[in-house]
Amino acid sequence: MGYELEKFKTDVNLTELAASKGYVLDRRASSRNSAVMRHPDGDKIIIARYDGSTHWIYFSVRDDSDNGTVVDFLQNRGSGTLGEVRKTLRTWLGSSRPSMQIPLFVQDLQPVSRDRANVIASWGKAEICTALPYLTGRGLGPDVLGLPLFANCVRVDNRRNALFPHYDKTGLCGFEIKNKDFTGFAAGGVKGLWYSQTNTTVNRLVLTESSIDAISFHILQGNEYTRYLSTGGELNPQQPALLRGAMEKLTTSAVVVIAFDNDNGGEKLAKEVAAIAPTYCKLERVKPDQCAGKDWNEVLKKKLGLN
Repeated sequence: MGYELEKFKTDVNLTELAASKGYVLDRRASSRNSAVMRHPDGDKIIIARYDGSTHWIYFSVRDDSDNGTVVDFLQNRGSGTLGEVRKTLRTWLGSSRPSMQIPLFVQDLQPVSRDRANVIASWGKAEICTALPYLTGRGLGPDVLGLPLFANCVRVDNRRNALFPHYDKTGLCGFEIKNKDFTGFAAGGVKGLWYSQTNTTVNRLVLTESSIDAISFHILQGNEYTRYLSTGGELNPQQPALLRGAMEKLTTSAVVVIAFDNDNGGEKLAKEVAAIAPTYCKLERVKPDQCAGKDWNEVLKKKLGLN
């Protein structure tokens, strides 16, 4: 019996099972390591797989007690006793299982640690942010946060903190937490890269130390052909490869604007990026005017009279 339960948890694709219950895959909000699915009744779940055990797991955004494996998923949705759930899941291990179209689910997910699964769950519970007093006070209002360029690039948690997501090669890996006089990072998460949305006509990649600086730069001198990327401060061991990968995706005519702070830390970062950039990349170092501020948000606030 224990072997059968384990097989259910590892072999039954929870995204496919959820699709059979009416959940719809949100591909834009999903990544290689997590799937976001929504039900017509308003429920939203986040699905992942644990590394090591490779169990399929889920979290409901609207109910903290609604989480677990495929067994919990069915029991929490009125599928009966454990014995009845077993009978249902047995059909999903063989060829007799319901036939679902592939666009409705994902075939697999990159397994994640428990820490990263918790990061993914916390991010999923946060709301899309298009306005927040803290950000408005720094010059970032609804007019810019609501742009398609920054769609899903900022969220807000139940404490009214601004959250800025970081991604690595497998997907969401953490998020910065910012508020007045406070900066933190998701517990159990690691820094990757924050980035804005992109399109096929991008000819400029702007690198900044913070996501707030990136959005500020856009307000000051951005255009529709620019993508923004932030390191969240000094580089950790995995970020150089991520940065190089982002630069390698650019066309040969694109420009990489190194817009780090106008201080010693910014100069150190600029040199590190120049050292890892592909040889064909056109690099341009752009610094904030020290008379206005050492970073782009300070420049923006001074321009708007918010200092």
